[in-house]
Amino acid sequence: MLDRFEITRRKLIMTLAAVLVSTGAMWSAWPAQAQDDPLPSWNNGAVKQAILSFVAATSQEGSPDFVPPADRIAAFDQDGTLWVEHPMYSQVIFCLDRVPTLVASKPELKEVEPFKTVLTGDREAIAKLPMADLEKLLEATLTGMTVDDFKAEVQKWLATAKDSRWKRPYTELTYQPMQEVLSYMRTNGYKTYIVTGGGQDFVRVYSEATYGIPPEQVVGTAGGTKFGYDKDGRPILTKEPKLLLNDNDAGKPEGIHLMIGRRPVVAVGNSTGDRQMLEYTTAGEGPRLGMLLLHDDAEREYAYGPAQGLPATKVGTFTQGLYDEATINRWLVISMKKDWKRIFAKGTAN
Repeated sequence: MLDRFEITRRKLIMTLAAVLVSTGAMWSAWPAQAQDDPLPSWNNGAVKQAILSFVAATSQEGSPDFVPPADRIAAFDQDGTLWVEHPMYSQVIFCLDRVPTLVASKPELKEVEPFKTVLTGDREAIAKLPMADLEKLLEATLTGMTVDDFKAEVQKWLATAKDSRWKRPYTELTYQPMQEVLSYMRTNGYKTYIVTGGGQDFVRVYSEATYGIPPEQVVGTAGGTKFGYDKDGRPILTKEPKLLLNDNDAGKPEGIHLMIGRRPVVAVGNSTGDRQMLEYTTAGEGPRLGMLLLHDDAEREYAYGPAQGLPATKVGTFTQGLYDEATINRWLVISMKKDWKRIFAKGTAN
C-alpha cells in the first residue's frame, strides 16, 4: 500500500509534467529528474541541453512539438561523425590493402598504375594519384565478386585491420558521445539511419554490431549488381562497376528520398558533404534539429577545418562557409574539445 506522502508526491510530479506540457516549457529539467543522464560522456552545456530538450519535446505526447513515432527519423553521416575518418577513410584503406591480393590473382597489373604505386606502400605517392587512377583502384577492388564474397572479405579485413595511430580495430574507434545519442534517440522512439558517402555494402557489414543500426537502415554510395547463377546453378548477385547513387552532397537528400521515403527530423554530419542533407532536413515543417561535429581536438583525436582557423583538409572538410551557414540556420555545432568528456567508446584510449 502507498502511504499518504507517496501518493501526494506522485500527484505533484504528474501535475508538474502537465504544466510543462501545457506551457510548452523546455523539457530539460524533467528528463534529468525522471531518469539517469542518457548522455554521460557529454559535458553539461548548451549543446547537450539542446539535444535533451529536443528529443524530450518531440517524443512526449501532449508536447506542442510532439512528432508521431512514424516520422521520428534521424539521419547520421558515418565517417567523421560516428567514427574516425583521419588520416584516410577506412574504406579507402580497405581498398589499398586488397591490392596485393588482387595483383597476385592478376599479375599483369603489377606494372600498371595505380597498382604499381600502391604496391610500393608510399602513402605520400598514393595520396598524389589522380582521380582517374583512384576510380580505377576502387573499381578493381570493390567489384567483380559476388555480394556474399564481398561481405566475407570486409568481415575478414575488419577482424585484423587496425588504425595506424591507436593500433585498435576501426570498429572500436567509434565516438562514445555519438553512440549515446543514437541510443537515447532510439529509446525515445526514433529510427536511426546512417546516410554516408561511403560504400553502402561496406558499411552494412558492420553497422548493426557497431552502431545498433541494421543494414536496411544504411543509405550509402551504391553500385550496380547483376543477377546470375554460379557453377552449381545457385542464384547470385555480382557487384558491377556501375554507379547507381553517389551518396554525398546533393546525393544524400536524393538517397534519403529513394531509400527512406520520409524527410528526417534530425540530421547529423561533420563536413561540406553533409550540407545538403542538413538543409533538406531542417527545411521541413515542425521541429527540426541539425548538428555538425567540429573536429577541434588534436590531442585526443584530430583538429581540422578550415573553419575557425583550423588546419585545412581534403578529408572531412568543414569550411568557414559551412560554419556560418550553421549559425544562420541555428544548427548545433558540436565542439569535440569542449562538448565531449571522452572521445572513443569505453575500453579504448582517449
